[in-house]
Amino acid sequence: MSKAKWSSLGLSLIVVIALIIWLATGEVKVANTDAPAEPKAAEKELTRVQVTRLNAQLYEPGLLLQGQLEPWRAVTVSARVAGTVETIAADLGDSVKTGDVLLTLSEDGRGAGVLRWQARVKQLEADLSAVQKLGSRNLASQSEALGLESDLAAARAELEGAQLAVSHLKPKAPFDGVINRKEVESGSLVQVGSPLYELVRIDRLKAKGQVPQQSVAQVAPGQKVRVRPLDGEALYGVVSFVASAANPETRSFAIEVAVENPDQERIAGGSANLRVALADVQATFISPAYLSLGDDGRPGVKYVDEQNKVVFRTVKLLSVATDGAWVTGLPDETRLITRGAGFVNEGEQVQPVDASEERG
Repeated sequence: MSKAKWSSLGLSLIVVIALIIWLATGEVKVANTDAPAEPKAAEKELTRVQVTRLNAQLYEPGLLLQGQLEPWRAVTVSARVAGTVETIAADLGDSVKTGDVLLTLSEDGRGAGVLRWQARVKQLEADLSAVQKLGSRNLASQSEALGLESDLAAARAELEGAQLAVSHLKPKAPFDGVINRKEVESGSLVQVGSPLYELVRIDRLKAKGQVPQQSVAQVAPGQKVRVRPLDGEALYGVVSFVASAANPETRSFAIEVAVENPDQERIAGGSANLRVALADVQATFISPAYLSLGDDGRPGVKYVDEQNKVVFRTVKLLSVATDGAWVTGLPDETRLITRGAGFVNEGEQVQPVDASEERG
């Protein structure tokens, strides 16, 4: 055998021996059919939320209405007899008292009529007295006496009418007030029913408004009302009337409020905002930013209870303004979620952090 063949055979033998040695000493890998164990889950951290402690307070809610201010009394004084205006006693803007003469109309013979009927009454009284004396002695008939009595009654009625006509020559103020309108001047000719003056009382006003049917049960005579004119200081009054039946078109109930106006502010006839005071309730003042809608579409807030769980509570809005809202339906002490409410759900355990501590 040649030398080259022996070299090739020796090399093959060395490779085989090395392979046997590796198989004898190497690790045998066995396939594992079991799934690898999951790593231990890390404990989940609680969501941190910022809370602010709020306490319920005694609050006087109010029913807000739009209203109209009117004079407490307003009357047009009209002529009750025809005549010419001779003198003017009251002018525009004048304050008058009950019974003050406003103007004087021409007499036009009415005084003479009073005198005539006065004389007629005296004559009939004398005739009747004489007939009654004669009748007591059977010298006059009873029918004659009855006739005179009838004539006397008629004459007295005519006299009363004549005297009343004379009194109407000087129209008087029916109540304390201010002359708001004057329809005549000296020399004007007026007929029966012609308007002379409009007299208004404004030291007290009447505010009128409409209460929605869902709120009318909360309003009753005697309740306090704050009346704020659109361009004046607030005045105060009480409910004086609540309608028993609703307006068939608006389904609202009319109310009237007696408003004191001691300074006689010129606000009658203008619009005003009415706030009818309702019974005191325990309520919480919160920012409108913390209000949200529940699944039923009603407003509510999220807060943290004693077990640090999130609670969503529906609330009733008593009043809403830009600086805050008064609501009922919350506990007397509430840890309101002021930051992070959108990232937690009702019933979720959270880690509350007081807002004052975070600021510190």
